[in-house]
Amino acid sequence: MSLLGTTVALLVGPSVPLPAPVGVMEALDSIQVTTSDSGRSGFQLSLRVGRGRSDLLDYALQLGPLLQPFSRVVLIVSFGGLPEVLMDGIITNQQFSPSSEPGTSTLTLTGEDVSVMMDMEERSVEHPAQPEMAIAAKIIATYAQYGLIPMVIPPPSLDMPIPIERIPVQQATDLEYLNAMAERFAYVFYVMPGPAPLTNTAYWGPPIRAGIPQRALSANMGSQTNVNSIDFEHDGLAATTISGSVHDRRLNSSVPVQTFASLRIPLARPSLLAQRRVRRFRGTGLDTMQAFARAQAETDRSHDQVVKASGELDALRYEAILKPRALVGVRGVGDTYNGFYYVQQVSHSISKGSYTQRFSLEREGTGATTPVVVP
Repeated sequence: MSLLGTTVALLVGPSVPLPAPVGVMEALDSIQVTTSDSGRSGFQLSLRVGRGRSDLLDYALQLGPLLQPFSRVVLIVSFGGLPEVLMDGIITNQQFSPSSEPGTSTLTLTGEDVSVMMDMEERSVEHPAQPEMAIAAKIIATYAQYGLIPMVIPPPSLDMPIPIERIPVQQATDLEYLNAMAERFAYVFYVMPGPAPLTNTAYWGPPIRAGIPQRALSANMGSQTNVNSIDFEHDGLAATTISGSVHDRRLNSSVPVQTFASLRIPLARPSLLAQRRVRRFRGTGLDTMQAFARAQAETDRSHDQVVKASGELDALRYEAILKPRALVGVRGVGDTYNGFYYVQQVSHSISKGSYTQRFSLEREGTGATTPVVVP
């Protein structure tokens, strides 16, 4: 599929995906892809199908294992000849809508990224003498057939389980257990495609709020404008701190638990608001390190969504894939909302002659931290 200098390539197959046959590419009508910083990413392919004189038993695209559930799908988008993997996933659902008009029957394929295969089987497994980061790396390593490259970031507090005191026990699917461990530290777990086709990066760590920002989103800037629309929301009640105490089971004494601010890398100027919501810490059965880690995690999560932005960009003018789980600059909307944001979610809509991306951004406050946002 070609879109004015932008091309889309499709690889598909039941085991090793290969370039899709010409008949599949000609039938491909539209592509929808949604990627998020938490949870599984998803895709939907819509194909127009018909039957020829030789298709006595069934529609040609329905025959064979190519487009059946659990086939692997890889979508590659190229801007100016530079390819980027948009999705590497598994078909999980097939819908067929026959029509009396020739060539207008619709075959819709829906799927999720390859992490769906980590959610197929519930397990009862012990992980003795292993902290969360070691367990995460071990679980990810068992899915090498999907090209998973582990990227595990140590949490701010390391709680090494002593076997005579406790043994971590997994009674869930691998994906559920990875997400549960991540939540304790306000971490995230996700699988993102790349860096090369047929490889995926399995990330377990904090939301990435550092690094080189993506190409800026520009509004009200004449010929440099690349967003169709953008809206902002400032929630003064979102930021929360924690206060309370915990009875440390090791020390057998009560220890105060208090948080004051988010420990994320700041993307906005410090807030001058004196009012903040305070929640009581009511955790039980924890030691001091575990209590502080969970209290700080709740504070970090609450600050993430003080300022939210949503909108739509024209990918043919933006000339790149806007990626979630990374930073992006916003310019042309005034000092209050200019600056850098964390990309929380992006939804892609691709059809012949059109490619738009809807996005959701967030950060912990208003006011840019830099006087200039580079395009």
